[in-house]
Amino acid sequence: MLIGELSRRTGVSERLLRYYERTELIHSERRANGYREYDDPTVETVRRVRALLAAGLPTRVIGRLLPCTSGDTTLRPCPGVLTSLRAHLDVLDQRAADLEAARDLLRRTIDATETTAGPAADGRPGPDRSGSSR
Repeated sequence: MLIGELSRRTGVSERLLRYYERTELIHSERRANGYREYDDPTVETVRRVRALLAAGLPTRVIGRLLPCTSGDTTLRPCPGVLTSLRAHLDVLDQRAADLEAARDLLRRTIDATETTAGPAADGRPGPDRSGSSR
């Protein structure tokens, strides 16, 4: 299949597919006219790449992980990949902890602001709490 068909079948832009090829995540054969020709299993490979990217893995790790996957997306033992995956999991765990801390701070700030200033703290007109009439 040509790159346009691969793009339609995967929902990935042709430009991004060319990038995947440059980074050796996918491969094509060249026709005599220079057009890229992809085989049917490339569709699943692109889907696997997208899933691994969505999991937060960088393309360099994905490139090392793809040879460890079979057609049904199960992983086989692959030298050196486990260390990279564990390192990336540590990074994701730290990001999750940082986000949780930021969320907790935001919640505490909102709660403190509402307690101190009342519901009008968001800038909307609220009741006059001064005791005087307007």
